[in-house]
Amino acid sequence: MRQQSKLQVTVRGAVIGGPKPLICLPLVGKTRARVLQEAETLVGLKPDLFEWRIDAFDKAENAEDWLSLLKELRTTIGDIPLLFTCRIDLEGGLKEISQENRLELFVASIESGDVDIVDVELCNDRDFVHSIKECARANNVKLILSYHNFKETPSEPFIYAKLVEAQIAGADISKLAVMPENYEDVLTLLSATNKARNETVQIPIVTMSMGPEGAVSRLAGGLFGSDITFAVGMQASAPGQIPIEGLRTGMALLYNQ
Repeated sequence: MRQQSKLQVTVRGAVIGGPKPLICLPLVGKTRARVLQEAETLVGLKPDLFEWRIDAFDKAENAEDWLSLLKELRTTIGDIPLLFTCRIDLEGGLKEISQENRLELFVASIESGDVDIVDVELCNDRDFVHSIKECARANNVKLILSYHNFKETPSEPFIYAKLVEAQIAGADISKLAVMPENYEDVLTLLSATNKARNETVQIPIVTMSMGPEGAVSRLAGGLFGSDITFAVGMQASAPGQIPIEGLRTGMALLYNQ
């Protein structure tokens, strides 16, 4: 039996931190038609969650366009939970969006009632994070606080400290993604995840080692305490993601699903 989170998060019936790690499919289309095509195609695969990477969308700065798309997206995916992400360019964002616009995107998405979780980086300034956290709480939207490093895998104490930092800062879910240079780096990520789950972090954890070497973390990370894994839908949103069909097959063996 895998290690479950002490504090679990439930959104639209999906339990994050419960008996099994959940699978999330990213939507990374550049145009309205592409986003909806992705959603309409992938909904039949029945992922546990969807993530909309609005930083990939070509009209992210136009509120009328993206809010109407968000409404249509919610209708298309039905009751599958939706994670809303506007990744900062410093941590792998697909295009540069000003902090002012990013804050508006987060607040408007939360207040729309169409998203269930938002993902905000710990590197943002305190006021930025606080504003989103308060808005999320007022609208019963869950908050991921995250750290991404596409260059390297920091030390185990650093990874552990980042996962703890997210909890202290008021996250509902703590998330971290790093890039390995070798398989030892992957073990560092998994060891830090296991330590955080067993020692300090009571909220759900999402960790991954990216790239080809890190693919095993996406398959087996749940054994060490990671509660969500990201798969490939129509296209990947980060290096090393595994197609959902293969991921499900492997996870069924590991978790006795």
